[in-house]
Amino acid sequence: NENAFKAIFIQHQEVKRAGAAATQEELDSCMINQAPGTPALKMLSFHGSFHGRLFGCLSTTHSKALHKLDIPAFDWPTAPFPELKYPLEEYEAENQAEEQRCLSVVDAMLAEDPTVVGMIVEPIQAEGGDRHASPWFFRELRAVSLRREVKFIVDEVQTGGGAAGTMWAHEAWGLPEGHHPDVVTFSKKMQIAGYYCTSGLIPSASYRVFNTWMGDPVRLLQLGAVLDCIKQYNLLENAKITGEYLLKGVQQIQKISEGLLSNARGVGTLVAFDAPNSKIRDALIADLRLRGIDIPPCGDRTIRCRPGLFFGPSHASTFLQSLQDTVKAYNLSK
Repeated sequence: NENAFKAIFIQHQEVKRAGAAATQEELDSCMINQAPGTPALKMLSFHGSFHGRLFGCLSTTHSKALHKLDIPAFDWPTAPFPELKYPLEEYEAENQAEEQRCLSVVDAMLAEDPTVVGMIVEPIQAEGGDRHASPWFFRELRAVSLRREVKFIVDEVQTGGGAAGTMWAHEAWGLPEGHHPDVVTFSKKMQIAGYYCTSGLIPSASYRVFNTWMGDPVRLLQLGAVLDCIKQYNLLENAKITGEYLLKGVQQIQKISEGLLSNARGVGTLVAFDAPNSKIRDALIADLRLRGIDIPPCGDRTIRCRPGLFFGPSHASTFLQSLQDTVKAYNLSK
């Protein structure tokens, strides 16, 4: 994400110079962090987002205060991310209104501040509590970015690599031709951290976006083996089938949980559900771990599933039985 930000800022300034070289004033002023060589450009992000802990990324991370406390940050805008109600089919009108509200705020922010030249969004706000938005919301958000001539980054660090049932979670948005992201960032299941982008975002000079391990060949070999396995064992289809089974199972347990579980949601095997509060959430996780289930929390009160790509319906069945036993044990102990 840090390098994606840099690529967008570099491209914006190169376009502004219309092919001319940087002036001596720009070269001199950037060395002391002053304009015009250090422009006051901004990146828009969303409440609840997590885009990393590096210095620049922290200004677009808004999931936990612990990540940001005591660290200087850029004065960049933060927009609201939709807070959907579940089950989705029962709250269509309310959720549509909520997504439209968020889109209107984003559009107004971009209209008011021309120094915002990029925005970054997650297909699922993972660290922020596995918060989802509809494909319609993301299509409209992309349309806003195009209309306002703001570059659009999709952060697929958490969601890329197949767990969503597609190689990239944003494939499910149904973006029309010409509306694909300007940048997609990745890591985790992809073995190596990086991004791919449109050709216009490739800097004209070398070493402008660079680090020691750029293009680490060992990680690329690992990624090649992972991609071979995804293809050989049809793991994208497995994630779709298993994810549907897993979500349906969680929803069934939710119905008999006496209010202990709520808001079951998911795409592929990226399934999550909420507890009434963080204390109960942590107690449920502790019990699940005693039953051999390694499952993480996120957000204020969410439990999220993050299985590997070989996780199948039989594994999901084992998990669901443990979850049901945990729910029953907790309710009996009250």
